[in-house]
Amino acid sequence: MTSTVIYNDKLRTTALHVKSQTQIETDAPTDNEGKGERFSPTDLVATALASCMLTIMGIAATKRGLNIDGTTTEVEKVMASNPRRISEINIVMTMPKSENYSDQEKEILSNAALHCPVHKSLHADMKQNIEIIWP
Repeated sequence: MTSTVIYNDKLRTTALHVKSQTQIETDAPTDNEGKGERFSPTDLVATALASCMLTIMGIAATKRGLNIDGTTTEVEKVMASNPRRISEINIVMTMPKSENYSDQEKEILSNAALHCPVHKSLHADMKQNIEIIWP
């Protein structure tokens, strides 16, 4: 088992990662009857994409002796209605200024990001706009 999720009240849940016992609380967004005081479930989907991309890039970087420590991402989730769903995820990734990547290394890391499991799991109709800013 990966996790358990409990509905608390007032459109909030608590998810427990079984192995580590860490918790994530969610809240419905303000545009869907919630208070927006925590990540919404759809926020977690968009955030999972960025986290997965960085993780797979980290694996590729480590195998090649590269350092991506300090890489940051800005994540924007765009919602659609009828049906209510995530229509677009915009990610701007900024690589650390302390590194100087060759064209080949940039290609390897970019391809790693675009082959992360979350990227491959999201519906093909969902736009994924990914920008990587290199130093």
